[in-house]
Amino acid sequence: MAQNGEGKDSQNLRHQEVGHKSLLQSDALYQYILETSVYPREPEPMKELRELTAKHPWNIMTTSADEGQFLNMIIKLINAKKTMEIGVYTGYSLLATALALPEDGKILAMDINRENYELGLPVIERAGVSHKIDFREGPALPVLDELIEDDKNHGSFDFIFVDADKDNYLNYHKRIIELVKVGGMIGYDNTLWNGSVVAPPDAPMRKYVRYYRDFVLELNKALAADPRIEICMLPVGDGITLCRRVS
Repeated sequence: MAQNGEGKDSQNLRHQEVGHKSLLQSDALYQYILETSVYPREPEPMKELRELTAKHPWNIMTTSADEGQFLNMIIKLINAKKTMEIGVYTGYSLLATALALPEDGKILAMDINRENYELGLPVIERAGVSHKIDFREGPALPVLDELIEDDKNHGSFDFIFVDADKDNYLNYHKRIIELVKVGGMIGYDNTLWNGSVVAPPDAPMRKYVRYYRDFVLELNKALAADPRIEICMLPVGDGITLCRRVS
């Protein structure tokens, strides 16, 4: 991974952030953001987990470092205490959230792969925040349906972050809009989907990018038309859409 000062020798190279998720046209500019704003302020446990995840064969699934910093800031700005994360992988965004929450804060975290989560768990434990996490292995939809059945869960979450199977994003939205409080926020990751949302249909794309592209486009259209939320789409990482529930 690139560290402070390394950008001087990489002005003409691809940036080295895991997954090449930046949508900035200049890789050198993205490297500047990382080295000037992100890496110097990145907590040591997050750096450790980021470097550990970079060695994993599926590292493109991880949250980028600048997005981790962004999520950490959002959690603090809205004084979140009870959050949810759908899609955990090794837990970089989960750790960013856990570090931002107060000591008695809680995260309901869901992923179909416990093995990936347990790869990052020792780092999370050393950071002293594992007690904030309630990890559930398996599909998220049954858990969400169970939560909705109990009225006391309605409007009980301050922040919900979704970074999972894109073909279920709308299914998640239909449920979590009931679970997040009015004034609370939802963050949907990958809403610019490698920039493919504006690519012509015949443009060359990786198979997984092409497969999920229509689901992302459908989500973006639905969020823009949903009167229950205010939205802000940001070119952070692979694109993140923040939704504030207003009704």
